[in-house]
Amino acid sequence: MCGRYAASRAPEDLAGIFEVDKWEPEETLAPDYNVAPTKEVYAVLDRPLKDADAASTSSFVMGKPVRQLRKLKWGLVPSWAKTPEGGARMINARAETVHEKPSYRRAFTTRRCILPADGYYEWVTAAGERELEVEGKKKRPRKQPYFVTPADGSVFAMAGLYEFWRDRTLPDDHPRAWWVTCSVITTEAETSPLATAPAEGPRALADIHPRMPLMLTPDHWDAWLDPARTDVDDLRELLAPPPTGLMRAYPVSTAVSNVRNNGPELLTELEGPEEGTLF
Repeated sequence: MCGRYAASRAPEDLAGIFEVDKWEPEETLAPDYNVAPTKEVYAVLDRPLKDADAASTSSFVMGKPVRQLRKLKWGLVPSWAKTPEGGARMINARAETVHEKPSYRRAFTTRRCILPADGYYEWVTAAGERELEVEGKKKRPRKQPYFVTPADGSVFAMAGLYEFWRDRTLPDDHPRAWWVTCSVITTEAETSPLATAPAEGPRALADIHPRMPLMLTPDHWDAWLDPARTDVDDLRELLAPPPTGLMRAYPVSTAVSNVRNNGPELLTELEGPEEGTLF
């Protein structure tokens, strides 16, 4: 799964990496080293500009999709939802079923995005702990967090979906009348060796957690973002996991477990798991 990630790159950098044509400076977000559900996050998407924006930018053709860097809320609210309360629970969509789930299938065919990250955090559940979970017994309180990131330092481009939701309790001109929310697509975690593994601890992503965010390599970005691609079978081919051996994982401080903690120190690599934590 993906329940927490880090995103510290400046919008100017993201615009260059993803060849973004339009982003609004007023939507700039501060670097966030502990992104949690319901927070605002950056998303890259291809979508026609609104009439006012297109009219003021003569280089864009009306109705043609334009690559944009947008600020969205993490936690997808389906367009048909009566209230937005369920968004905090819909932070992840499974690659295996995203095309058929009512909450995601419409977005999957026409509203796909990329959620740029430095990497994501995951908390190790040791084999003994997993047995306790299965048996319904109480879990131990402390687990060791790991940070998973591309070994070459490149951007972690997570496959995502976005959706629009209209708050019918507000007038059309209210700034919060429309919500734009998103979800991260996840897939089965890799069982092959990490590109760089910690001296002690997990040797593969599957040793950390059975799920991982679906990372898109640059050769898949254009196809994934293209709203003209709507064939479900064609799109499902884009959900194939990336090549193995691209990721590294290392232990970080348990301070990241508290969402109130937020700073670059959360990404500091530890020599080994903290005392009292699990692997």
